[in-house]
Amino acid sequence: MSLINQVIKSKKTDLNPIWIMRQAGRYLPEFREIRKKNTDFIKLCLNYNLATEITLQPLKRFELDAAIIFSDILMLPYGLNQKVEFKKNFGPILGKLNLQEISNFNEKDFTKKLKPVYTAINLVRKNDLTLNKSTIGFVGAPWTLLVYLINRKSPKQKLITDFFEDLHSIKKILLVLDKFLKIHIKNQIDNGAEIIQIFDSWAGLLEKKDLPSYVYSPTLSLVEYVKSLNVPVICFPRGIKDYKIYCDNIKPDVICIDYEVDPIQIRKDIKIPVQGGVDPKVLLSDKENLKKEVKKYLDIFKDHPYIFNLGHGVLPQTDPNMMDYLVKMVKDY
Repeated sequence: MSLINQVIKSKKTDLNPIWIMRQAGRYLPEFREIRKKNTDFIKLCLNYNLATEITLQPLKRFELDAAIIFSDILMLPYGLNQKVEFKKNFGPILGKLNLQEISNFNEKDFTKKLKPVYTAINLVRKNDLTLNKSTIGFVGAPWTLLVYLINRKSPKQKLITDFFEDLHSIKKILLVLDKFLKIHIKNQIDNGAEIIQIFDSWAGLLEKKDLPSYVYSPTLSLVEYVKSLNVPVICFPRGIKDYKIYCDNIKPDVICIDYEVDPIQIRKDIKIPVQGGVDPKVLLSDKENLKKEVKKYLDIFKDHPYIFNLGHGVLPQTDPNMMDYLVKMVKDY
């Protein structure tokens, strides 16, 4: 059993497993080389040989305990035939949503469109580099995907003004998302994903009163589904104010925290394994500062099941040598 799975399943506190969100990607020169020749991001995610290679790149460099598949949460709308493209220095742009089309979309066609993603997971799982390590699959949470489907671009800090205008359509979209997210999860697990992480990147945009309808209830449906397949599930509700209420409602196996939350409060409030927390910007400072911050988190969670990670993805301007220093520090703690 991998170190991460031991922390999740056996609640072990004497281990310090580490993996990093966006560990495969833009800060690595070998990734940039591939990206230069493959400008269409969606096509790159669907090139299973390259997606496999990119997923394994950080494992060749660093002593990480998991491979997270190189993909994107927006592969789901792409699988439903919605136009998705990534514009340089802008982010994702989605085509107009056809609710009728996605409501009647064929499951087999969806799986066929995303088959390369599942093939890549399968290839990663079979690679020697992932021996005794976890292979992580992931999805976007229903709320975050709903934001992209209606907003049609990254909301940065706010939603379009008439976002909640058509509640009837929103309910229908959430039902469609629930159905296809479960198919997407099952396909990833069937091809070797041993852990599923649910990214709710825009959970912080909602007011407290709206969380039950848009975050708790739809995410709980997915969490229960993943658990029914005997696979652990990690939830990352970025920007949420009360992690304890979130955990009480959703009951994930692991809660991933962002860097704006007080880790001491989390340790007091939360009984389940915790992941993450460190600000990715610390990797842009010096080794002394990085050491201090990493030690802080490891000290706080030394008697609590903890998976070391950042409180968000690795920043593109990160020096791979700093990443190497970080991984070694966690391993030597």
